[in-house]
Amino acid sequence: MASASTLPPKTNGTLPRVDGPLKVSGVAMYTSDYNLPGMLYAVPVCATIAKGSIKTLDTSQAEAMPGVKKVYQRKNMGKLFRTAPSGGLSAYLDEKRPPFDDDTVRYYGQYVAAVVAVTYEQAIAAANAVIVTYTTEKPDVRSHLETDEKPKVDSERGKPDEAFANAAVKIDENYGTPVETHNPIEMHASVASWDGQNFTLYETTQAVVNHRDVAAQMLGVPAENVRVISRFLGSGFGGKLWPWPHCMIAASAARDLNRPVKLVVTRDMMFQNVGHRPRTQQRVRLGATAEGKLVSLMHDSLNHTSILDDYSEGCSEATSYSYSTPNLRATSGVVKRNVGTPTSMRGPGAVPGLFALESAMDELATSLNIDPVQLRLMNEPEKDEGLNLPFSSRHLVECLHVGAEKFGWSRRTPQVGSMKKDGVTLGWGVAGCSWIAERMATQATVDLRDDGSARVSCATQDIGTGTYTVLSQVVSEKLGIPHSRIEVVLGDTALPSGPISGGSWATASVIPAVIDAIEKAQQTIFTAASQGTDAPFAGQKPEAFAFTDGRVHLKDKPASSGVPFEAILVKGNMRAISGQGKSEGTLGAPDRKFSTHSFGAQFAEVTWEPEIARLRVSRVVTVIDAGRILNPKPARNQIEGAVVMGVGMAMFEATRYDERFGVPINNNLADYIVTTNADSPEIDVTFVDYPDKVLNPLGARGVGEIGLAGIAAAITSATYHATGVRVRSLPIRIEDLLQAPARRTA
Repeated sequence: MASASTLPPKTNGTLPRVDGPLKVSGVAMYTSDYNLPGMLYAVPVCATIAKGSIKTLDTSQAEAMPGVKKVYQRKNMGKLFRTAPSGGLSAYLDEKRPPFDDDTVRYYGQYVAAVVAVTYEQAIAAANAVIVTYTTEKPDVRSHLETDEKPKVDSERGKPDEAFANAAVKIDENYGTPVETHNPIEMHASVASWDGQNFTLYETTQAVVNHRDVAAQMLGVPAENVRVISRFLGSGFGGKLWPWPHCMIAASAARDLNRPVKLVVTRDMMFQNVGHRPRTQQRVRLGATAEGKLVSLMHDSLNHTSILDDYSEGCSEATSYSYSTPNLRATSGVVKRNVGTPTSMRGPGAVPGLFALESAMDELATSLNIDPVQLRLMNEPEKDEGLNLPFSSRHLVECLHVGAEKFGWSRRTPQVGSMKKDGVTLGWGVAGCSWIAERMATQATVDLRDDGSARVSCATQDIGTGTYTVLSQVVSEKLGIPHSRIEVVLGDTALPSGPISGGSWATASVIPAVIDAIEKAQQTIFTAASQGTDAPFAGQKPEAFAFTDGRVHLKDKPASSGVPFEAILVKGNMRAISGQGKSEGTLGAPDRKFSTHSFGAQFAEVTWEPEIARLRVSRVVTVIDAGRILNPKPARNQIEGAVVMGVGMAMFEATRYDERFGVPINNNLADYIVTTNADSPEIDVTFVDYPDKVLNPLGARGVGEIGLAGIAAAITSATYHATGVRVRSLPIRIEDLLQAPARRTA
């Protein structure tokens, strides 16, 4: 729950985050902050091999240690079920195997047991005392991906092979992205309690409703017997979208011991047990005329997955509609490895896929000696050629023009190493970007209360992106009441069913349901204003009223002539009037009439010092077409954060596995390198701000992921422009740059 009661009024078109005071004062409760009476602590025991099976598991020493309540393993773990196939995002999870389901070990760190004790320290000590022996096989964690399986065709039109063979100019290159690990400051955690009939689960989740449905199925209880709470999240980046095995360990132990159980995943477990962006290997073939018109586009991708789960990254998500070409084919496949199951990471599919596609477009521009911006403009589609549907809103051309102007692109000289400033070499690169825009079926309730306040509630969650604030804005705009009188309540499955906070869908999904709830509450209060002899507008019909600035008045009269809505409630002796709203989802709709996406252009500058082989991203200009921007400040924060994450993707981030043992060897924040303040460039964010009324009444789309798409490609293209080294496998390494022509001639 968050309230804006102490906030200043809206200024400069933005509203400060309504949850900000709660967070900076330490009042906001994150999952691991909950300490329930009689609570116990759970610590998993992780496999120290990546492939094999458990031979013996000796818990006797651990069980005899002080404070230990129980050591769980396959033989004594309560029954946990698998979820039923849903065909969609209902009771969805990536690692489908219940914990301790068998004695086979398929990845390093897999949970093989769990200790529950009175204190955390006792649980750690006992977990270290569990003795496990294994039969061991050599794991397969190779980074090179290959498969004999026939690839899945994701999109196809025309005759791409024939058109490519006959093209005047061809690009045929391979691109790779490494394993990336989500590293939010807040680690995954579960605090589970059981009252003999019902579970209450405090969870680090980006989807409370889905988490409830998964838990109900795996624990074997009705969904109404499970309540999931996640009021504040210390970020997730997609890794907290779906439940992981530790959640079911905590819940099952709480039921068995009839005491609350807390389980907090450690930082090294974050690299093993709760997903990652998988390794991708992509081949892009572009065929074009001598003038630069695309005649063929083929995009083939593979990604690694775990032994039991077929996670597909979907690298060609944006390929079919990005550029106009009559001939196209996109395929995908998965390759089994001894790793934990991959999962969604900010911009899944499109982000690694656009690295490959946009890099290839830059290579085509170089081959044709055409400006990279101009090449993209030449191949702008009039519609989504993959779906054969018009775009609901696409302003990529304007994004490219605006970005080029703000960046100073006209001053770019195309020769490698030709641009100098203050003793360093400059490199400039550009990439287009896009991200899907959808909404999920959602319900919401708006209460108008007799003290003049309003309450809006929905079982979605705010993962740090500003959902509390945006919903306060919508209610304020529609009711005409100040934010100080609005309460926003989220993150609890006891509320009306809401969407996941993933895919940049939450805002677009919740807004229409909230607007519907507001309109229904208004209709009810119009009825109350006109019925009964003591009603302020007795005898009038409800359709004669309007609701302006918190007052009910006749449509043909000014708002000042009306009555504050709370006065109507007080006069009628009513505490509150409620409106229950809902909206339908668009995801997977069979009768869709438009292709709905966000678009943008990324311009990057790098500085190159060949004498010391030092490369730095110095400046980024990003222009985004993401519908109506409801609150520019947090929206800009989202894009800035995505750009910083994109610098990490291009320059630093990669999870490395020891191929002998299958262990992630840089499983900590000292060795897994992320972008710091010192690495962050100057960032200029512009929104073109065209409302997309097809998606929802306010025309808003989410901005959580679009800012990361295309950044890595813009940076590697800028790196080529500065150094002459074409980096096709991320991240950029100093070993790559030591071969730079500009360095050899320095």
